[in-house]
Amino acid sequence: MIINARFYGLDDRYRGIRSGRRVLFISESDLRAHGFADGDHVDLISEWPHHDGTVSERNAKRFRLVAYDTPPGCVAAYYPETNPLIPLDSQALESGTPTSKWVIVRLVRSESAERSAAR
Repeated sequence: MIINARFYGLDDRYRGIRSGRRVLFISESDLRAHGFADGDHVDLISEWPHHDGTVSERNAKRFRLVAYDTPPGCVAAYYPETNPLIPLDSQALESGTPTSKWVIVRLVRSESAERSAAR
């Protein structure tokens, strides 16, 4: 799940983030459970079902993991950096609001990070 956490500069004093917005806040227990460490880079992948039964994947690449006090199973990121994860026509069924407040994502180690580690 992604929780909308928005700020307008490259530094977020409240959360201790400096020089960037492509971060994903994640609990330390989730970092360990999924084999990641604070500072690793991941790609975020969401899945969206279509009326014909097919599923498409959307992704947002190269987010730095930041250990943060989030509930296990939940992550948080800044918008609009994660907008690519959500189709433009995706809305909550009852309220009609954009689904950007609750999106299920899968984390995959960034390929560029893997290439750098191999050098």
